[in-house]
Amino acid sequence: MGAFMSQVVESGKKEGDSEKSRYRATLNLPQTGFAMKANLLQNEPASLKRWEKLAVYGKLRELRAGSPAFVFHDGPPYANGSIHLGHLTNKVLKDMVVRSRTMAGFDVKYVPGWDCHGLPIEHKVMTDLVEGGKADKLATLEEGVRKMAVRRECAKHAEKYVKLQSGQFQRLMTLADYEHPYLTMAPAYEASVLEVLLALHEQGLVYRALKPVHWSVANETALAEAELEYYDREDVSIYVDFEAEDQGAVYDAFGLPEGDDDELLGGDPDEEEESPSAARDVSAGKTRPNQRPCFMIWTTTPWTLPANLAIAVNPRFEYALVRVDGNVTVLAAAAVERVTKAAGAQDVEVLATTTGDKLVGLKYRHPFVDGMPTFDESSRALGNIHVAKVYSVMAADYVTLEDGTGLVHTAPGHGVEDYQTGQREGLPVYCPVLGNGRYDASVPEWLRGEDVWKGNGKVVEHLRASGHLFFDHKFMHSYPHDWRSKTPTIFRCTEQWFVGVDRPTKRDGKTLREMAQHFTSTGHDGAVAFVPDWGRNRMRGMLESRPDWCISRQRSWGLPIPAFVTPDGHTVMTGAMLLAVIDVVRSKGSDAWFQMTPAELLTGYSPASDAELGSLRVDVASLKKGGDILDVWFESGSSWNAVMRQRGIGYPVDLYLEGSDQHRGWFQLSLLPALGMTGRPPFKTLLTHGFVVDKDGKKLSKSKGDTVEGLLNDYGVDVLRWWVSSLSYENDIKVDREFFDAAGESYRKVRNTLRFMLSNLSDYTHDAAVVSSISSKSLDAWVISEFEKAAKEARRGFEAYDFRSAHAALFDFCNQTLSAVYLAAVKDRLYCDRKDSPRRRRTQAALWLITDGLCRLLAPVVPHTADEAYRSLWKSAAEDARCVHLETFPGESGVTADPCWKEALEAREIGLLALERVRSQGGVENPLDAGVTLPDPKGLLAHVERSDLADLLGVSRVVLDAAAKEASVSDLRSEPRCERSWKRDGTVRVRVDGGMLSDRDAEAVGTT
Repeated sequence: MGAFMSQVVESGKKEGDSEKSRYRATLNLPQTGFAMKANLLQNEPASLKRWEKLAVYGKLRELRAGSPAFVFHDGPPYANGSIHLGHLTNKVLKDMVVRSRTMAGFDVKYVPGWDCHGLPIEHKVMTDLVEGGKADKLATLEEGVRKMAVRRECAKHAEKYVKLQSGQFQRLMTLADYEHPYLTMAPAYEASVLEVLLALHEQGLVYRALKPVHWSVANETALAEAELEYYDREDVSIYVDFEAEDQGAVYDAFGLPEGDDDELLGGDPDEEEESPSAARDVSAGKTRPNQRPCFMIWTTTPWTLPANLAIAVNPRFEYALVRVDGNVTVLAAAAVERVTKAAGAQDVEVLATTTGDKLVGLKYRHPFVDGMPTFDESSRALGNIHVAKVYSVMAADYVTLEDGTGLVHTAPGHGVEDYQTGQREGLPVYCPVLGNGRYDASVPEWLRGEDVWKGNGKVVEHLRASGHLFFDHKFMHSYPHDWRSKTPTIFRCTEQWFVGVDRPTKRDGKTLREMAQHFTSTGHDGAVAFVPDWGRNRMRGMLESRPDWCISRQRSWGLPIPAFVTPDGHTVMTGAMLLAVIDVVRSKGSDAWFQMTPAELLTGYSPASDAELGSLRVDVASLKKGGDILDVWFESGSSWNAVMRQRGIGYPVDLYLEGSDQHRGWFQLSLLPALGMTGRPPFKTLLTHGFVVDKDGKKLSKSKGDTVEGLLNDYGVDVLRWWVSSLSYENDIKVDREFFDAAGESYRKVRNTLRFMLSNLSDYTHDAAVVSSISSKSLDAWVISEFEKAAKEARRGFEAYDFRSAHAALFDFCNQTLSAVYLAAVKDRLYCDRKDSPRRRRTQAALWLITDGLCRLLAPVVPHTADEAYRSLWKSAAEDARCVHLETFPGESGVTADPCWKEALEAREIGLLALERVRSQGGVENPLDAGVTLPDPKGLLAHVERSDLADLLGVSRVVLDAAAKEASVSDLRSEPRCERSWKRDGTVRVRVDGGMLSDRDAEAVGTT
């Protein structure tokens, strides 16, 4: 209907142009400096400068002092490169939270921050040093000097991109304390992170151990789960026969008596072969073969076979002794058919079955390691080592039948479950792979010095040549990669620092896992809220399965873990030592660790009074500094302490808002240390948004050059922000130019609606008394009521972080309620009524109230446009300090609409349909040449001004008929038409000036 009204208004304009010119000067034509064309690229920077001069953020702190606080925390982006569309979406969503909560009257202190340490920056710096020819010289320096040289370059790199990104985020019109950001490399921040480490240490959660961890070969450092990305990779799957050491013991386990090989079948050779599932009776009447049996294992990591120390079986499973093409081997009974068919075996016969517990303790021979591996001291570092158990079959409940053979190759140095089995059984922690991914000298000669990926192929071919390889094939699977180098990782056993998630705290005897699962569940006070709610189960699943947190890294650019090494190789870190180092770091920063001696770092520390040392004797002068740094996730995950608590902003935080990947990243790694230190979560609500992807669903990233500069130049910030507010952000967000074009068109409709209202307020000064005089039965009361409904819906959307519904409420009100209905209806009175007529002034009062309210409600979404319109409404001069962002959302006006307006709007629809029907049949084209009779059986329309009903339909007059069954249209073209307004309202006649005018128009021009 809105399109139809626009069409008929335009047709009327063309028809009456010659008549209108006579009275054109008497019309109240619109005037405004609020341009139709936004010119955002030029005008937005001017707004930024004006807000900066006005110190909007500081003024808000003054205005909101003493108001209820909304505590919101900025997760730190990484200071490396220009921002991309993911940053745009994230920062605009955050800014809409800040601005909407501020407009709602809350005091929202928002401190932006940056993650400055870590591998990505160090990786980029080292790459630049190599390309610049400086790496060789760097390698000749003493370790401490070399690390400081790298750190200085890393600090410069981080500072450069903090400055760049800060400017880019401000260009997005984000409202924050950019004068006092937090940087994870700042001394005060670093000291606060070490305070968290100290608190976890005091709770008994921090420990050092030799354990398998995800290891980046490319960057030679341990990685945490949050630093992994999973990509499809082709690998080789192999089935290998490990020969039994004592063949008699194996046959005993299967209950086969001794006998001749040719008596094996024990029955009619023509009988049908037993099925592999024949179970217990399959060995009846059979004797053991006269050959050495094997244990068939399955693995997708052939490179770990040199480190094999055991085979794991499930004691509850049934295992079969099978002759396969002449070879006798053991595998799970349920896997026999699957495995042998895949390998294309021709002759398969199950000789006997037994349960896995009968196999435990049996010995085997490694397929290519002669004798016993050479274990260094670190392999024996944990507990009692039982070398006699090496190359034995062991029980493990984690063995499944989903894949493989039911016998799991076990290398304690290269897998978490393998390690746990080894610890239980007293196996050495044997890891023959160096940090660079190459084998050490303890492996067979043909593998020494080889990298593990080439080792994969060499191991397979060696097994094939020796006859131990039963079957191999290539397959695709999802495999963990280093998030920075994009290279595949390995599990490698090294000594690292960990935060234990299953160790009870000294404070309350609960583990971090227990506390985390409690606070992320529902139905109790203190439970964390999730937006969207599916995030709860996602995070709980990750918490349920997560391992202990490896918090140490083997790099230079980061916050050192304040541990020391004694002359006899003991690594020691006590609470008193931590306190001493924290004081140094707070005053000098973490560079002091690399520049000062242990004695200088531990000034004031007394080993004699350090109860944690126990019987260990420590001479400070003889100590060496440890070489590990903290995981950067531990640093960013401590920001609730380093920023929100230390700056007194508030704890716990009302809202954390980040991408959905942070369920296993920043969200989880903030939750765990906070629970350890304070016993409560650092946040009350977690909001997640999806990734920004291209139209084909592929992930965007700054490393691929997906930056926002081009979009800013083409569309402007307000259009991009308007697009963000329209998103269903819970899912991945696809982007394409056409989406921004659509957002631009939608934005222009809102802008033009504002412009129309502003242009008709040029002669109006707001008077609240006029608003209070508006009758509930007037069209103005109806539109104010509709505005307040839309405003309530928008505020509800903002409060619920449902920005899309707020966007829809505001757009629909502008595009439908205003443009298509109300503004089309009141255009005549605004242009043609006497300038100071009560009706026109009431409509202007309604327009002023709505424009003011819309500016405030649009302010969180399109900050420049909202402030531009707001200042235009108030006719502010350039130097005027008035700013919509210092205001609050609109309150209620006190104006109510009579219930009769429900029937009036329904009658409008009926009338418009009648007009359209007449027009389509070749009747009246211009609705101003028509009158409409509306049915009013209940008499409710009689409460509405007839002129309002006529204006709603765009016709010259309306008649009500209680007996009418449907609307009808009257052709008024035979009646005189007003030369000024083109209406045929029944009062049009020749006036003293010779013009043909209606009574209303004659009064407006001052003639009779």
